Amino acid sequence: MTYHRRALAQLRHWYTSIRAPGGHHRLVPYALAVTVFVCSRMSASGDIGVRSSWPGPALVGLAGASAVAAGIARVRRGPIFVMAAVAWIALAMWPALVVASYYAGTSLPRDRIKVYLLGAAVVMGLSIPVGIAAGGQRYITTVATGNFLIMCALLVALPLLGGLWVNARREVLTALRDRADQLEREQHARIDRVRAQERNRIAREMHDVVAHRVSLMVLHAGALEVNAPDPRTAEGAALIRTIGREALTNLRDVLGVLRSARVAEAVLAPQPGLGDLDRLLDASRDVGVTVNRHDEGIPRPMPVTVQRAVYRVTQEALTNVHKYAPDGATDVHLRYLADGFEVAVRNAPSSTVAAPLPGAGLGLVGLRERVELLDGRLEAGAEPDGGFTVRALIPYPDREPA
Repeated sequence: MTYHRRALAQLRHWYTSIRAPGGHHRLVPYALAVTVFVCSRMSASGDIGVRSSWPGPALVGLAGASAVAAGIARVRRGPIFVMAAVAWIALAMWPALVVASYYAGTSLPRDRIKVYLLGAAVVMGLSIPVGIAAGGQRYITTVATGNFLIMCALLVALPLLGGLWVNARREVLTALRDRADQLEREQHARIDRVRAQERNRIAREMHDVVAHRVSLMVLHAGALEVNAPDPRTAEGAALIRTIGREALTNLRDVLGVLRSARVAEAVLAPQPGLGDLDRLLDASRDVGVTVNRHDEGIPRPMPVTVQRAVYRVTQEALTNVHKYAPDGATDVHLRYLADGFEVAVRNAPSSTVAAPLPGAGLGLVGLRERVELLDGRLEAGAEPDGGFTVRALIPYPDREPA
């Protein structure tokens, strides 16, 4: 019973491997073995060769040995060469000789092809006295000059040339594939070099222009703090100097990412979440913006991705308030919902007309992409009274990604 189970398991494994992608190539040795066996039997019976007077079991054994040798010819060449010589000399059985000549062309090095041709000539020569002794059809097929030359061409030369052609084609395809891989690697290397050069150029520009001006701002704020005529002015100068130093630190992290293909340590540092919102709101209050926080619903643990998105939405909304309505009261609403979290930042219209701070106009675009990646929805637009509202609804994921 155990033997049958093992046989069935092996059969299932073999069937699965055949059905796998590229598994049809596994059938080639079996198909070749069956073809060699059938053709060898037909050759010995005289249907497609010289009829033999050997007993049936001997013919079946020789045909089976030739079939096995052909089936393993991909991994072991010796048996098929031996069976080709034995089958042709003994019975003028040609299938094994054709397979041997083909594999000689596909697998043997150039210098050993000559050795094979010499061995094939010896085998064909030894079949002549056997054919003379056997007489009849065997003599006509293997000894007569014209037929002898035809047999040499059909059984040795043509299969050998076919194998050489297949081998040459494989070498050309391999060389082309290696060349394509090399060109692809070189292309990737060139792209990486161009990207590195562009990153370095951008980093130099940012360092020469942005970092220089922010550094001057920090220095002037420090001088103003020291020489301030009153404590309120000194406090404002200190706040400007602190914000400028933080900006320089963040800029240094960005420049580190640009200058190196490796991710900077700041990028890998823990990102801000809901616990950092108060500090963010206090920073806006310190510069004179009126910010009110409103929490609604029952607090519950939230995934880190949702917390980070809420923080970034609030940060970008407050940044826009600083630019366009610095004197407008701002309300930040945080709502804990049953299946998600909603953050809404609304600012009142500005009562002053001043030139807004410059911006790239990509903040809300980046926020919308961030929220949509979490299957959320972002809405931003002006209110009828002239204010502006940014609202994001972010659903809770089923589970926190690893």
